[in-house]
Amino acid sequence: MLRPNDTKGKLIVVEGIDGSGKSTQIDLLFKWLLSKGYSVYFSEWNSSALVKSTTKTAKKGKSFTPATFSILHCTDFADRWENSIYPLLKAGVIVLADRYAFTAFARDVARGVDPQWVRDMYSFAIMPDAALYFRVPLDIAVDRITGARAQLKYYEAGMDLNLSESYPESFKLFQGKILNEYDKMVDEFGLTMIDGTLPVKDQQRKVRTLVRKILAGFDGLPNPDKAAISVNNPQARKKSKKGGK
Repeated sequence: MLRPNDTKGKLIVVEGIDGSGKSTQIDLLFKWLLSKGYSVYFSEWNSSALVKSTTKTAKKGKSFTPATFSILHCTDFADRWENSIYPLLKAGVIVLADRYAFTAFARDVARGVDPQWVRDMYSFAIMPDAALYFRVPLDIAVDRITGARAQLKYYEAGMDLNLSESYPESFKLFQGKILNEYDKMVDEFGLTMIDGTLPVKDQQRKVRTLVRKILAGFDGLPNPDKAAISVNNPQARKKSKKGGK
C-alpha cells in the first residue's frame, strides 16, 4: 500500500490524536538533529499554499462532505510530496512530518469514508523509516485540548458528523473514533507506539534512541550550517499550535 523508501534520505513521521503531545516531540527531535549537523526539513499536515484558500473558504461555509474533505487533504499532501518532501528525500535529507498519510487513514475513516479508498489515494507515498504513534488515553488528550482552547472549531470538533450538539462532547466522540483507527494501524503498518503520558524528557529519550538506530551508517546530505532547510515553506518552524488541522 505504501511503497518502501528507495531514496537516499530518511522519513520520520509522528502521529496521534489531538492532544497526544506528538508536535512537542517532533519539535525537540528537529532541533536535536540540526544540532548534530544533519540536513533536516519539516513538513506539517494541511500546510500547502496551493489549497489553503480553498480549505479556508470551504470550512467557513461548512460545505465539506467527508469525501471532499478527504480529497482536499490528499491534494494538499500530494503538493507537498511532489514539490518538497520527495525531492528532498532523493537528495539525502532527513524529512520530519508532523502527521502523514496515517492521519488521513484515521480521520477520514472516522468520518465514514471507505478505508481502502483512502489508502488507495495515498498509494504514491512511501512507508516512513519511522512512524511514531504517540498514544494517550482519550480523556487525557481531550482535557489537554479543551483546557488550552477558548473554543473548538466546527470540523475540529467533528460537528459535521452530528455526533452531539455539544462541541466538547462531539470532539470527544470524534477523537475516540480516530483513536480506534490509529490502534488498528499499529499492526497494519507497524507503527511504533510511544506512551504519551510519560514525561516529555522520557518520551524524547525513547525517540532519540530509535532515531539513532535508523541513522546508523546514514550518509545523507551534510549541513555544516546547522540550519533548517526551507523549500516552498518559509514558515517551516513557525509551527502553529492551534491543532485541528
